[in-house]
Amino acid sequence: MPGGRLTQQERQQIALGLADGLAYAEIARRLDRPTSTVTREVMRNGGPAAYRADLAHRATEHRAQRRRQAAPRGERAPAQAHGRDAEAVRAYEETFATVMMQSGMPKMMARVMAALSLTDTGRLTASELVRRLDVSPASVSKAIAFLESQGMVRRERDERRRERYVIDDDIMYQSMMASARAIAQIVQTARQGVGVLGADTPAGARFENIARFLDFVSESTARAAEQARAILHTKPGQTPSEAAPGGAAEPGSER
Repeated sequence: MPGGRLTQQERQQIALGLADGLAYAEIARRLDRPTSTVTREVMRNGGPAAYRADLAHRATEHRAQRRRQAAPRGERAPAQAHGRDAEAVRAYEETFATVMMQSGMPKMMARVMAALSLTDTGRLTASELVRRLDVSPASVSKAIAFLESQGMVRRERDERRRERYVIDDDIMYQSMMASARAIAQIVQTARQGVGVLGADTPAGARFENIARFLDFVSESTARAAEQARAILHTKPGQTPSEAAPGGAAEPGSER
């Protein structure tokens, strides 16, 4: 029923829907389930190209068994801060991670990002992430290295010299700027292709169009991110230019 766990028959219907090229929303409509439920189910079990109903069902049963073994009988889940519903928070964390995976972020990186984002402090140690996500320390380390390279996570040490991983309040700004930098790198590579292929050839012209299009997208993305951060950080009595943090260069300025 809607809201309960997916049955094996429902997972088979999801697999059939994916094979037929149906959108998640259409599969969900046929199952009378939220689209987010179907999306999360597929993304956490290999994605649309690798989803298998029997494997997904066994994986779900295995995860449920591990949770039962991790929590002694009769022991309740730790209370959430601010009176939050623990199960609702857990489900939302999966949904948030799934959305980031759909945007192109690798699975473990998305899970680490979601875990950090849902904490009030925005800080977790490696051991806390390992316990929270039930994964290996190596998986967390790899995910952090990726997120750090994108400027989305930074490291700090607490009073006990333990390393903590931190996300800041302007994480979406950092994400957009990382995207703009990645696009700018493609622009630079495309322009190299023009020189190799010849500007007066069809292939060269194609790469020039790619470079021009993505150059505009990169600069527009960086400009919009800067403007949005300036406006959102503006305090009463300030203008956006007075509130804008300095030091961040647009991707195109480095070329």
